[in-house]
Amino acid sequence: MIRISLATIVALVTLSASAAAQEAAQDVSQDTPHPVLRAEAVVTSDIVRIGDLIDNAGIIAKVPIFRAPDLGFTGTVSADDVATAVRAHALYGLDTNGLSEVKVTRAARSIPAKDIEALVAQALSQQYDLGSTKDITITFDREVRSMFVDPTAKGDPRVAQIDYNARRGTFDATLDLPVGTTSRGTLHITGRALATVDVVTIARAVERGTVIKESDVMIDRRPRTELTRDTITDRKQAIGLAARTALQAGHLLHTAELMKPEVVQRNDYVMLAFEVPGIKLTVRGKAVEGGAEGDTIAVLNEQTKRTIQGVIVAPGHVVVPSAGPRLAANFQPTQGSATYDAAPR
Repeated sequence: MIRISLATIVALVTLSASAAAQEAAQDVSQDTPHPVLRAEAVVTSDIVRIGDLIDNAGIIAKVPIFRAPDLGFTGTVSADDVATAVRAHALYGLDTNGLSEVKVTRAARSIPAKDIEALVAQALSQQYDLGSTKDITITFDREVRSMFVDPTAKGDPRVAQIDYNARRGTFDATLDLPVGTTSRGTLHITGRALATVDVVTIARAVERGTVIKESDVMIDRRPRTELTRDTITDRKQAIGLAARTALQAGHLLHTAELMKPEVVQRNDYVMLAFEVPGIKLTVRGKAVEGGAEGDTIAVLNEQTKRTIQGVIVAPGHVVVPSAGPRLAANFQPTQGSATYDAAPR
């Protein structure tokens, strides 16, 4: 007959109960998802809740634990700080997923600085005689940066009031901005506004007589008040012409500062011609001054040492007008040529 003591029975019962409890806990553990830390979170309010940072947070998901970053900005919180904060709310066994920190971004709606500038320009264009908005250059007294408002904010910013001093070119404006679902705020800005136009300026310093190429000029915007009748506003008006004087980089071009390129330089040898019906007489001369095609210049007749006025008709060729001094041939023809060296009578 086998005898089992009471103590043995109690021990067996205790072991069985403990095993059952462990199995039950294991089953519950398998059925219930573990809380897991997120790598990133986006929040829409000024506080961060447990559920924003942790998946499977259960009934404490809506409990606030941190302050959110400013609108439109991103901050970080360490995994250790998150674990410490949630432990106070009886959340244990947090799986950090190997993360050392969590990135938290505050959702926001952006109002770009360029949109604010465009609003001011539009208001000035409509209320004051400053031309098209694209021709108005705005300079703020203080830097205007992109603004962030609540993503639920409705409506667009608008200019509530603007004043403009035409003599000084200054403005003072108040903008009405959407802030929240039903609330709005204001932004006060000041600065300068000028009506500008596209003009042609010199891109690099050029010497007198330099033929202007496309790379020598650039389009710039200048105040409308700086324009004169001969201000050049189109590259085509300058390219191919020559500078009458030396021009510095950034100089605003005018038509009076350009000329046709010189085809005869000072001291160049030219063919001086005099034409009458039925005869053409030529003599070699030396240019006393330079000039472009169509210019009248002085040419020294090397045979007579007299200076004659003639019109440049081509590079190296000058024609004496018919009303000028007559030329007589010396009859020293060169073989195969019908042109004669000549000298004035």
